[in-house]
Amino acid sequence: MTAIAGSTVLVTGGSRGIGRALVESLYDRGAKKVYATARDPRTVTHPGAVALALEVTDPASVAAAVEQAPDVTILINNAAGAVAASFLTSPVEDVRREFETNFYGPLQMTRAFAPVIEANGGGHLLNVHSVLSWVALSGSYSASKAALWSQTNSLRLELKPRGVNVTGLHVGYVDTDLAAHVDAPKASPSDVAEQALDGIEADAYEVLADELSRQVKAGLAADLASLYPQLAG
Repeated sequence: MTAIAGSTVLVTGGSRGIGRALVESLYDRGAKKVYATARDPRTVTHPGAVALALEVTDPASVAAAVEQAPDVTILINNAAGAVAASFLTSPVEDVRREFETNFYGPLQMTRAFAPVIEANGGGHLLNVHSVLSWVALSGSYSASKAALWSQTNSLRLELKPRGVNVTGLHVGYVDTDLAAHVDAPKASPSDVAEQALDGIEADAYEVLADELSRQVKAGLAADLASLYPQLAG
């Protein structure tokens, strides 16, 4: 079991949305210290958080974060981009930019902080996926999140012998800036954060934070036309 009380946590993208809710919930559960990262650390508003400047796609920025946060025991890879580029019509550079943020960014953070967490006695990694990890409705965004899901599954096997447990968080629409344009039921960031932290404390492999994620996961073994009605007919 991973204890949040007394832990030191780094949350990427910790200034808004799910990230900000995670920072608040971590302190509510007794975390000793929470590093909240953002491209502009002035946007981190929690009075107790340690604000860090971080660009997850920049190796030098990631290395600087390791220097500033050597006591981390839990890493939460929450920062993400949403380009949603078309594979056929968008510039390939847009697709590449999506993967740099959503796949290589978390990978760089994990490679940098896994030795830190191990040296501090072990701990936990949480990667924030999406229901779109399992259904391809947003071009490069879905693909990058599917790749992150696979990365998380591989890391779980590699990190367990090093004393680092790994949880993947899947969620559909959340009431954040990212989904402001969506007219559909949305989970609250605080509810998603609470479920995510429950998963960390239980050493759960996956957290399915809403009914949409649970339905899509349950349907993965079905015929593709059930996930993609466009294919039927």
